[in-house]
Amino acid sequence: ESVHEGKKPQKCFTCDYSCLRKGTLKRHIESVHEGKKSHKCSICDYRCSRRATLKLHVESVHEGKKPHKCSICDYTSSQKAKLKQHIESVHQGKKPHKCSICDYRCSDKRNLRRHIASVHKRNKPHKCLICDYTSSQKGHLKQHIESVHEGKKPHKCSICNYTSSQKGTVKQHIES
Repeated sequence: ESVHEGKKPQKCFTCDYSCLRKGTLKRHIESVHEGKKSHKCSICDYRCSRRATLKLHVESVHEGKKPHKCSICDYTSSQKAKLKQHIESVHQGKKPHKCSICDYRCSDKRNLRRHIASVHKRNKPHKCLICDYTSSQKGHLKQHIESVHEGKKPHKCSICNYTSSQKGTVKQHIES
């Protein structure tokens, strides 16, 4: 079986993931379904299952290395594949991954898995210690605490004094 033939004989029994090699499937199962993330960032709380992924994290998040730039907007990425996905989803409107339960569509399989876990399975392990807020993503909880309980609004309108805790809200403000 050749990678050039596009055959992926190793199939995950839990989801629709398939790949060429047994080792790759084993890593997929350990990281996605068993939650094993043995590589930890020495700067922040980020954890992942592969050393190469950790290296990309450090380079893009802590060293600011994002050589792949969108020719349409100011988006930059450390990975060429992420830039391609950005262009397809944001600028071309492609969202090939559809939820089998509702009408939700997205451009990234991971976002679909998160959607199913948080919306349909009610899997929200990150809980606010101050109020009843829960989230399926640690980053959303952090943003909640900073905006609701600490009053942080780091995103500013370039035209007026409007500020928001979310970049997208400022974008909507400017467009309206």
